[in-house]
Amino acid sequence: PLANVISYGAAISACEKGHQWQWPLQLLAEMQSRLIVPSVISFNSSVSACEKGEQWERALTLLWEMQTHGLQPNAISYNASITACEKGRRWDLSLMLLDSMLQRGPAPSEVSFNAAIGACHGAALWGKALVLLDEARRHSAGPDEVGYSAAIGACGEAARWSVALQLLGSMWGCGPMPSADSYNVAMAACRRVAV
Repeated sequence: PLANVISYGAAISACEKGHQWQWPLQLLAEMQSRLIVPSVISFNSSVSACEKGEQWERALTLLWEMQTHGLQPNAISYNASITACEKGRRWDLSLMLLDSMLQRGPAPSEVSFNAAIGACHGAALWGKALVLLDEARRHSAGPDEVGYSAAIGACGEAARWSVALQLLGSMWGCGPMPSADSYNVAMAACRRVAV
């Protein structure tokens, strides 16, 4: 019944907002035991809860499980999964998920690219971060200040301070306006070389 799907969905969403990743998984299992098919929204809230709880493996399991229920993951599903992998320092999986979006859909958003570039920051993959900035522009999906700052951070992690400063400068010309965070990340890149 629809009321049950909505009730479960509301409970799962509340758990996600409360940073409780275990409860959504239990509620999804309970839905299935009662032969109630979870909605995309229920799965998305569960994936987001796992992302917030830094449970990247569970987030990916839910992403694939959606498809076994005949549900098509959307950009929100993928974005939460990419971010979960970024937080879990699984840059390879973040990039794989973004590539999947580019190849098969759904269309990646600014959030998709930002999360993938953030994963590159954590892994010091400055070259890949720059490629993703260009890819985001080609797909009219940003990049915004968050994406640029993450790319600047990736350059800093790889001791590419001059590239980090070029990126910061390019924000004034063709990108979003740099924020205090953009400057702080660029200064950190320069400090790494000076130490």
